[in-house]
Amino acid sequence: MSLINTPVQPFKTTAYQNGEFIEVTDASLKGKWSVLVFMPAAFTFNCPTEIEDAADHYAEFQKLGAEVYIVTTDTHFSHKVWHETSPAVGKAQFPLVGDPTHQLTRAFGVHIEEEGLALRGTFVVNPEGVIKTLEIHSNEIARDISETLRKLKAAQYTAAHPNEVCPAKWKEGEKTLKPSLDLVGKI
Repeated sequence: MSLINTPVQPFKTTAYQNGEFIEVTDASLKGKWSVLVFMPAAFTFNCPTEIEDAADHYAEFQKLGAEVYIVTTDTHFSHKVWHETSPAVGKAQFPLVGDPTHQLTRAFGVHIEEEGLALRGTFVVNPEGVIKTLEIHSNEIARDISETLRKLKAAQYTAAHPNEVCPAKWKEGEKTLKPSLDLVGKI
């Protein structure tokens, strides 16, 4: 069963953000757009490159009214040390969420049982706490956060314009489509 258009399941965990430990719950995701980026574990090879990419684009996410949450199966204590010791991870101003109980990785369908790690999963959640986009892939392939931004913008656009759809490769400001019988067979 797909998680698309389903609400985020209740959860409660701890994150490291800007020198503090903070509580993150399903309620934290409500009232704004959220982007959850699951990674296998702290202190891995590809993960810092993705965190740095997200950090480099963080102002764009904030401008769109969205919060970014990086989630690994580690503890918030590990995230503190990771943030302090990795120059790439040290750029992160968003929450680094610990999921040592694997509650989140299981709820989002990215948990690897035999390894106790997460697959690389990216989820855009609307202000009502409903999952609007998801992408899950193998851990050896890192993501490009600019594509996540594009998907966030498309989700926000279609939420504001429910009678329109964003075609392939749509970018903010480009033409959208209004589904109708007149378009069938003409595109």
